[in-house]
Amino acid sequence: MFFVYQIIIIILIIFSPLIILIRILKKKEHHLRFKEKFSLNSKLRPKGKLIWFHGASVGEILSIIPLVKNLEKNNEIKTILITSSTLSSSIVYEKYKSRKTIHQFFPIDSFFLTKKFLDYWKPTMAIFIDSEIWPSMFENIKQKKIPLLLLNARITKRSFKRWIKFKKISNYIFSKIDIAYPQNRETLNYLKKLKVLKIKIIGNLKFSENEKEGLIQINKSFTDQIKNRKIWCASSTHSNEEEICGQIHLNLKKKYPDLLTIIIPRHTHRSEEVKNDLEKLGLSVVLRSSKIPIKKRTDIYLVDTYGETKKFYKICNTVFLGGSVTKHGGQNPLEAARLGSTIIHGPNIDNFKEVYELLGDTNITLKANNIKKLNKLVYYSLRKDRKNTKFLKIKKIGKKILTTTTKEINSILRDEIKKA
Repeated sequence: MFFVYQIIIIILIIFSPLIILIRILKKKEHHLRFKEKFSLNSKLRPKGKLIWFHGASVGEILSIIPLVKNLEKNNEIKTILITSSTLSSSIVYEKYKSRKTIHQFFPIDSFFLTKKFLDYWKPTMAIFIDSEIWPSMFENIKQKKIPLLLLNARITKRSFKRWIKFKKISNYIFSKIDIAYPQNRETLNYLKKLKVLKIKIIGNLKFSENEKEGLIQINKSFTDQIKNRKIWCASSTHSNEEEICGQIHLNLKKKYPDLLTIIIPRHTHRSEEVKNDLEKLGLSVVLRSSKIPIKKRTDIYLVDTYGETKKFYKICNTVFLGGSVTKHGGQNPLEAARLGSTIIHGPNIDNFKEVYELLGDTNITLKANNIKKLNKLVYYSLRKDRKNTKFLKIKKIGKKILTTTTKEINSILRDEIKKA
C-alpha cells in the first residue's frame, strides 16, 4: 500500500507544473514560493536547535501562535520553523511574525522530497498539528530518529473510517507518532484503535487566547460608517449558506430597517460568486477589498480579505458559524467565543461536537435545527445585542491548557538535549 501511495505521489509531481499554474492563476498559490513545496527552500537554516511545527492552514497556524510566543522564551530554542500548505495561512502568519520563527510551505509528500526537507532543516523535534498525517514524512522522521508529536490531535468519525479501511498501513503510520495529545475524547478513542503508542490528554489548544486578540482594532472610518446600525456576522460560510443568510437579512430588515449583515466566506476565492448570488436576491453588497464605503442602503458587507475575522467578531455580538447548515461538520467556534460573541449554529457540528457541548452548557452557543429557528435566534440575539460575559470561563480554560502544553514541549526538548 505504501508503494501504491508513492506511485500516486510521483504521478502528482509529474502533473504538478500544470496544477501549480492553475492554482497561481486562481490566487491559491504564491507565484515564487511554490518552489518550497519541492523542497527548494527560500531561507537559510540558522545555527542551533530548531523545533518544527506543521499545520495545514489558517486555523492550525493560529492555534499555535500563543504556544510559539511562549516557546520563544526558551533560550535553548534558536529557531522555530512553521510550515503550512495554503497561501492564506502564510498571509495570516505574516501578521504574527515572531523574532525566532521562519515560515516555509510543506513539501509534497514524496519520500525523496521529504528526506531532502529534513536533511536541510534538521529539526530537533517535529510537531504536527490537528489531523496532519503524512506517510512519507513520518517514515523519514522516524528513520532520522526525530521525536514526532501530534499536538491538538483531531480524528473525526469520517476520517477514522477512511484510515481503518487500510488498517495494516494505518497502524504502521500512526505507530510512528511518539506522543499524541488529543483535543477531545472521540479522538482519544480513535488514536488507541489506530495503535498510537503513547497518548496524553492536555486539552484543546484552540481554547488558548492569542495575546494580540486584546489589541484587535478596526479603523475609525469603518466604525463611523456602521455606528447606530444593528449588525450581525455570518462567518466561515459554505456554499448555499450565504444565500440563507441573505434571506434572513431580508426577513429581519422588516424588524430592523438599519440592519447590516457581515458575511465572511470560508473560502475567499468564492467572494465574486457569493456577491452575484446575493445581488440576485435584491441585496446591496459591498466587498471589503473594494474599499467602497458602507452606505445606508448597504445590506451586506462581504469580507474577501485574509486574517481579519477577529476584527469583526469584536464588533459583532451575534455570530452565525457556517459549515453547520450544510453537511460540512461545522467550524471551530472558540475564536468568536473568546471575544464574547453569542454563537448560533446549525445542526451539523460533528467536527467540534465536544467544544459545542461545553459552550452550549454555558449558553455561549445556540443551536438552530432549521432555517426558521436560525432566523428567530438571530432576531432575539440582535434584540439583546450585547457581549456574552461567560467568555471569561473560556479564557481561564485556555490559559491552563497553554501553560501545560508549553511545559510539556520544553520538558521533551530538555530530554532530547541531554541525549545529544
